[in-house]
Amino acid sequence: MSFAEFQQSIAREPAPPAEASGALQALWHDARGDWDRAHTCAQGDAGNAGDWVHAYLHRKEGDQSNAAYWYMRARRRKPAADVTLEAEWAEIARALLAEK
Repeated sequence: MSFAEFQQSIAREPAPPAEASGALQALWHDARGDWDRAHTCAQGDAGNAGDWVHAYLHRKEGDQSNAAYWYMRARRRKPAADVTLEAEWAEIARALLAEK
């Protein structure tokens, strides 16, 4: 699935794509404004991808210390202060979609 197709599914579909990983499902729900469901999906993905999305979600929530922990678990650097949440979301989504 391409990034554009993933974005279209967010706008058009009632649920995330069936083949999407837990991390991608988390991003899908986050884009739809459901942080709690996104968090549950990220927690359910035990890999580095789930940890990365988990970190992003806590950054978005404003819980910087918790986000820092999850970035460390994901083996990712916390984005610079000038990186928007939207830009980070797109970076993560593109990276995870490229892995498929």
